[in-house]
Amino acid sequence: MGLHHVAYATKDLEATHAFYTDVMGFRLVKIVAGRTDAGWSKHVFYDTGGQGLIAFWDLHDDEIGDNYRTDLSKSLGLPIHINHIAFAAGDLDELAAIRERWQQRGITVTEIDHGFCTSIYTVDPNRILVEFCCDTTGLTEEDAARAQRLLRDPQPELEPDPPVTVHRPLTTTA
Repeated sequence: MGLHHVAYATKDLEATHAFYTDVMGFRLVKIVAGRTDAGWSKHVFYDTGGQGLIAFWDLHDDEIGDNYRTDLSKSLGLPIHINHIAFAAGDLDELAAIRERWQQRGITVTEIDHGFCTSIYTVDPNRILVEFCCDTTGLTEEDAARAQRLLRDPQPELEPDPPVTVHRPLTTTA
């Protein structure tokens, strides 16, 4: 069963819109404007390119005010990589094209080869970690069996840290 959408709060809809259309390449497809208990909101939906939708709540509610955080992990005292959203890239060429688009827009991109997949990461205007991930090997029955063993292992053997590459923003000269 596919995922229809995930939704997050935003305090800066303009920056969020620019990021998800220009940087991510997604398309705005729907806004639902409605009442809240003490104001109004916009529920803003973006098509992620056939992978479902991502949505944001732009809240204008006197009871809530600005007294909330949008950084899912940091606000809970967790490292930023714990709560994140990952989108699929079809192949390594598509992943490289996305990475270059991000770099052209002044973004530092972290790339990690996880062995079974390669991922690139950045942070959106709401301080949510965003990932594009490309499977590089198929998951096997051996992987699933190992996962079952690790699920109940109170002290699993730890894997080595994966290779990390940091790609700096691309600069152009006039």
